[in-house]
Amino acid sequence: MTDLLRPRSMGMPLERLDGWAKVTGTAPYAVEHPASSPLYVHPLQSEIARGRVKYIDAHAAEDLDGVAAVLTHENAPRLATDSDAELWVLQSPEIAFRGQLIGAVLAETPEIARQAASLVRVEYQQERHDVVLRENHEALYAPEVVNPSFPSDTADGDVEAARPEVVVEQTYTTPMEHNNPMEPHATMATWSNGVLTLHDSTQGVHAMRSRIAPVLGLEPERIRVVAPHVGGGFGSKGTAHAHNVLAVLAAQVAGGRPVKLALTRQQMFALVGYRTPTIQRVRLGADRDGTLSVVTHDVIEQTATVQEFAEQTAVGTRTMYAAPNRRTTHRLVPLDVPVPFWMRAPGEAPGMFATEVAMDELAQACGLDPIDLRSRNEPAVDQATGLPFSGRHLAECLREGAERFGWAERDPAPNSRRDGDWLVGTGVASATYPRHAMPGSTATIRRHDGRYEVRIGAADIGTGTWTALSQIAADALDCHVDDVRLEIGDTDLPTATVAGGSSGLGSWGATVVDAARRFREKFGTDPDDGDEAEGAMPDNPDAQRYSMHSFGAHFAEVRVNADTGEVRVPRMLGVFSAGRIVNPRLARSQLIGGMTMGLSMALHEHSVLDPQFGHVINHDFAQYHIAAHADVADIEAIWLDEQDPHSNPMGSRGVGEIGIVGSPAAIANAVHHATGIRVRDLPITPDKLLRG
Repeated sequence: MTDLLRPRSMGMPLERLDGWAKVTGTAPYAVEHPASSPLYVHPLQSEIARGRVKYIDAHAAEDLDGVAAVLTHENAPRLATDSDAELWVLQSPEIAFRGQLIGAVLAETPEIARQAASLVRVEYQQERHDVVLRENHEALYAPEVVNPSFPSDTADGDVEAARPEVVVEQTYTTPMEHNNPMEPHATMATWSNGVLTLHDSTQGVHAMRSRIAPVLGLEPERIRVVAPHVGGGFGSKGTAHAHNVLAVLAAQVAGGRPVKLALTRQQMFALVGYRTPTIQRVRLGADRDGTLSVVTHDVIEQTATVQEFAEQTAVGTRTMYAAPNRRTTHRLVPLDVPVPFWMRAPGEAPGMFATEVAMDELAQACGLDPIDLRSRNEPAVDQATGLPFSGRHLAECLREGAERFGWAERDPAPNSRRDGDWLVGTGVASATYPRHAMPGSTATIRRHDGRYEVRIGAADIGTGTWTALSQIAADALDCHVDDVRLEIGDTDLPTATVAGGSSGLGSWGATVVDAARRFREKFGTDPDDGDEAEGAMPDNPDAQRYSMHSFGAHFAEVRVNADTGEVRVPRMLGVFSAGRIVNPRLARSQLIGGMTMGLSMALHEHSVLDPQFGHVINHDFAQYHIAAHADVADIEAIWLDEQDPHSNPMGSRGVGEIGIVGSPAAIANAVHHATGIRVRDLPITPDKLLRG
């Protein structure tokens, strides 16, 4: 694909077209859409991790003024199929994890619903549960594929027969982590004339509809999903979850009234997915000059007994560095826990932490500069596929970052720089994230009242789709962006794929470009009112000829208090190769957002599971720590001036997730440089440094 758009709007740092509506509070989110006389739903959740409900006494709740109904497995409407176990809600007394939905209260106000829920009495038949991920767990197994469809294991050469001169072999762990978008998961369900309408906080209206339709036994055309504005998702809103079905069941008994369900922060820790904890064994073997000969990456992680999700933690390692002898494996342990799911850069984020810290350890063992080690192991082709890269500029990112960060002034010796009570260090790590393109989107363009109406069921999850997609449409139509009227976020619009995998803008943009070209071919440059054309996501033969990835280099400076072990990060720099940047203002926001999330992953985030009761105990912002303003000082993201002629008509590759990949490793490597203490288990907390 070499027919690139001629940029006029693309590349301009336009302010968000929806910015005014958001700052004035007039942009409606899921449960803010107007509704006549709604009921409010408060879920009931299991207080045991495995077993069954013996008895539910809802009489006290039902007698409370303002309560419309109490739903349980005994009286809930029946669903059509149990083929999707996560969505098989209130159909059985069986309990597969603590926090599972076992009922719901419908009431006139959220406060009444919550009070009534506290009055429901439940008796359980409790069974012994298993919620702890262990390296030697007897139930370990190899999944057929890892998310979304990568082979679980790969092997090239002979890793056992190789005899490298220098070997680094270590275990690295990352904890369970939870998405915490600012807007909680929320939905409003309304039945009218046999049609179900969901105003939902989702990353894909069509993806939502296609997943819940079979469970409900409905034709997709009888379900409308609306989501013009979404307050963040980070993967967790990439599909339907159990609470969506609960809202639908509640709406079925609401007598035609709309029902609103907004999960609390605490409820989200059990119902909408999380990043699986990982145990990763990495072995790197090299010659004395740092030339890699062996790379192995073996991963153990968890899934749920109720439904499998296998994160692709070692997949990034398959592409990153050249070595003749390679192995990657994934093993799962099914536990009595909620179903894991996507969390920003699933697989690459935890996997590259292990790989990039191991590379830092190898550089130290070989007596090499960490940048030099990475640069000398650059592959000529993608080691996973044998294909040439459409654009691999990792070495340029490392060089540019080193110059801007002042890397040459660094004393390589650990624990060599002190400023009063603070130990100071710097670290570097590489990043990669694949360019994903999701087939299946369609778009229509119509001339109306002197403007071009561009219609596609895409989603804006806070990333700036309203603006960037309008810029792409303007360039494709060779008009000003003010002449474009974009419509997104509704299943009444043409089909669009989910906003996930950094694929949204690339996939939707290519679709809009196809529609624009068809429009111009059909109607020329002077169309009449009412002229309309449709386009679809085009095939890209280059996708079979090239390996397409974004790359990046992360640099971090840390300060570690010598007495308390407190870690501060005064400087972070990311340099990225991501193809053409459609809107620099939005791209920078996404990249520094990812880097900040990586900072949070490195120093704070840890969902603590209580093995006795099987639930996350730090399930709110008071205890689940994330990076705050005080944690983020001088943070900057820049990128190479480039375009990828093989990726799509815009020449872009996506920026939503490359920012988080590698940034935790850069911080971990900087902590080692500051202190001489190697922390291989995230997060890096003072107790680990004080022990070291």
